[in-house]
Amino acid sequence: MPKMKTKSGAKKRFKVRSSGGIKRSQAFKRHILTKKTTKSKRQLRGMTGVHDSDKAQVRAMMPYA
Repeated sequence: MPKMKTKSGAKKRFKVRSSGGIKRSQAFKRHILTKKTTKSKRQLRGMTGVHDSDKAQVRAMMPYA
């Protein structure tokens, strides 16, 4: 059986934690920032976890992570 390929888009967007969780970067931080408040931009910093309902789909895209 040949090796499965990892989706290259998922490889760039997600990282798997040692505990098994998956982390992702925040959305809504790229452009159109002038109408967003300083508080909302500050809270979009950093990484967050992938929701439980989406974990199975992400794992299917990254079979060896």
